[in-house]
Amino acid sequence: MPSNVEIKAKVSDLTQFAQKAAELSQSEGTIIRQHDTFFSCSQGRLKLRDFMNGSGQLIFYERPDTDGPKLSRYSITPTSDPQSLQVVLSEALGVKGEVKKERRLFLIGQTRVHLDTVEGLGHYMELEVVMRPEQTVAEGQQVAEDLMEKLGVSKESLVTGAYMDLLLKEHKEI
Repeated sequence: MPSNVEIKAKVSDLTQFAQKAAELSQSEGTIIRQHDTFFSCSQGRLKLRDFMNGSGQLIFYERPDTDGPKLSRYSITPTSDPQSLQVVLSEALGVKGEVKKERRLFLIGQTRVHLDTVEGLGHYMELEVVMRPEQTVAEGQQVAEDLMEKLGVSKESLVTGAYMDLLLKEHKEI
């Protein structure tokens, strides 16, 4: 199963973070709109990502809910009919919730840097260090920590869990 080392953090200054990511990636990034539906499942997380253009991905992943760099294992299957698949999976498994976001993707070395505006939550960043077969988790964590420093991401801004978890927590507190 492929894996990456991930971190997620709250972003206080969207413009400043975007400028640093653009400098490091030597690009303005790619805008991607995503509508994720999370389904109930007994282990890990299962989500259907709809790119709002007739394409999507069914994604299963497992990772610990801790802040800082952590290993995530995942499986991805593309789909050309996310709406129909969403109906079937909703009926079969039940829906845990939905996350709608606009993502700006930057590529820096072996790392996917996401600058996300999440409906109902605000601005966040994610680093996904795509692990090479010969790399150790510690090496992936070091790549993530080095990039955090270059992007000005503080340890205090790190968050645990998925956006779905944060949205469910917000909803419970209302």
